[in-house]
Amino acid sequence: MNPTYTIDLSLKPTIFDLWHVCLAGTVVLLSLILIVLLLAMVISLARSKSKQAEQAIQKAAQTPEPAVKIVEKIVEVEKLVHAPAPEPVILKESTPDAALQLLGLLQKEARFIDFIKEDIANYSDADIGVAARVVHEGCNKALNEHFTLAPIRSEQEGGKITLPQGFDASTVRLTGNIVGSAPFSGTLIHKGWQVTSIRLPKSTQGHNANIIAPAEVEL
Repeated sequence: MNPTYTIDLSLKPTIFDLWHVCLAGTVVLLSLILIVLLLAMVISLARSKSKQAEQAIQKAAQTPEPAVKIVEKIVEVEKLVHAPAPEPVILKESTPDAALQLLGLLQKEARFIDFIKEDIANYSDADIGVAARVVHEGCNKALNEHFTLAPIRSEQEGGKITLPQGFDASTVRLTGNIVGSAPFSGTLIHKGWQVTSIRLPKSTQGHNANIIAPAEVEL
């Protein structure tokens, strides 16, 4: 029969030979090495943080912001905070007298209101054309006598033009596909009109401008 060996782990060695001495020395040596490594890591981290702090201080010292600039920035912020509110846009009201006077001139020279208010459904195209010619001649006469007109653009209609940056938007109306910002290139559809002088007749005191054309009574 094979003998059975049992190991009692509770037993303590009674002989302290060379092998145990080497084993104990190895454990002590490894413990010392581990302690040294931990101390080296701690010292390295401390030095790194100290170096970063010194670099930050040096950088701040090299590029300091003058106190004058700081004060100027504070003043600018205060101006923005306490800046007055923008003034409200005041719409200019147009007096109706000049418009009524022009309407009276068109009625006087071209029977303009009579033509516009007339029901032309029962008239032929030929009759309407004759009346339109009379109205056209009278309106042209009234405009030429009391207004001087000039085209806004001098280019030929149908030609290509370029609007530079900062062009007067009140004199040009953009149509079509409007993308981006000026300069714009496009086709001149209409040259536009502007009034360069006005010569409306003066009204007498007490004149009622609402009376475009007085009623006519034949005796």
